Amino acid sequence: MTEFTFANETDASRFTLHKGDDLVSVLDYRDDGRTMALTRAYTIPTFRGHGYAGELVARAVADLEERGDRAVSPVCWYVADWFDRNPSHSALLAQRSVG
Repeated sequence: MTEFTFANETDASRFTLHKGDDLVSVLDYRDDGRTMALTRAYTIPTFRGHGYAGELVARAVADLEERGDRAVSPVCWYVADWFDRNPSHSALLAQRSVG
């Protein structure tokens, strides 16, 4: 069975998920030191349909929760939907200002 490797590539501002040597999925972000805006989840077309983007978002959220020093702004629609489906992680979300 092939292992998955999760990485935070800070120099490229992205989280990645590899299956063996293959890049499977990417989660781009912008980090201002307080809030990490998760801007785009992308799965390589040949790997789509297997839940890899969801796995990557889950691992990125777990990493951010463990660090405890950033709120999350789910800019990407996929990430926003992931948080809607996983409300137990909503404490990580950045508060939106109204007005």
